[in-house]
Amino acid sequence: MTRHFLTLKDLSRSELVALIQRAITLKKDPTGPQTAELMRLQTMVLIFEKTSTRTRTSFEVACAHLGGSSIFLSPTDSQMSRGESVSDTARIVSSMADLIVMRTSEHSRICTMAEYSSVPVINALSEDFHPCQLLADLQTFFEHRGDIQNARAAFVGDGSSNVCQSWINAAAMMNFELRIGAPEGYHPQRALVEAAGDRCQITTSAQEAVSDVDLVITDTWTGMGQEDEKTQRLDALSDFQVNQQLMALASKEALFMHCLPAYRGQEVSAEVLEGPQSVVWDEAENRLHAQKALIELLMT
Repeated sequence: MTRHFLTLKDLSRSELVALIQRAITLKKDPTGPQTAELMRLQTMVLIFEKTSTRTRTSFEVACAHLGGSSIFLSPTDSQMSRGESVSDTARIVSSMADLIVMRTSEHSRICTMAEYSSVPVINALSEDFHPCQLLADLQTFFEHRGDIQNARAAFVGDGSSNVCQSWINAAAMMNFELRIGAPEGYHPQRALVEAAGDRCQITTSAQEAVSDVDLVITDTWTGMGQEDEKTQRLDALSDFQVNQQLMALASKEALFMHCLPAYRGQEVSAEVLEGPQSVVWDEAENRLHAQKALIELLMT
């Protein structure tokens, strides 16, 4: 049966921990003989309906390290831009390629891609979830602080973002506390919060969210496709900037994460982003290593 990776919940907890440990190993030996032939004579197709820097680069480099080739289809490169259905595209591309990586809008689109694909499909971002980002984020925490189980994390800003919603899945799976500090109207899907039980708490106070936590996370306030809402969003989220005053309320050893791109002076101050508690550059690099481990899992 073909395995896909559409949300973190497509893995078991033990698989997720093993994948993180494997990513750490691959980081130490990125082009070792144990991986260089994994995708020999195989092809990965990236279907990206939204722009990308870290995700596209990390997947293409990962494929090259694994001995494969990649094809990138931008929004105007595939016939889906002219109305061809996702299901037809899935059938056709999977008959020629060995792996599909898709970045899209509605989460239902990638679910349809997986339903009709005969090869593994990876969610490289949808409006609801960004699971590949969480693989890198968890790897980064493990590298700096060890197992995240029983830790306390806070997400500050737009709680309805795909990154935050994937953090909710992570909290439930990895058994740590996640506090979400977000204004009314910017809360995550109720069903996700309820499924996480006592592992997830919602507050409208950024200060309450970060109090004595081990990790502070934020994301851009205006995501792809939300540009028309920028002024409204900046106003609604203005009290949720992660700055030095807010970080001072967290544990002295707290880490700061941001999936990037970051907008200094909006969701995060330059001092925090470039400060000693920030691990954003490790986090960005780990996209490569975590995704190599994911590809290895799905294709073996």
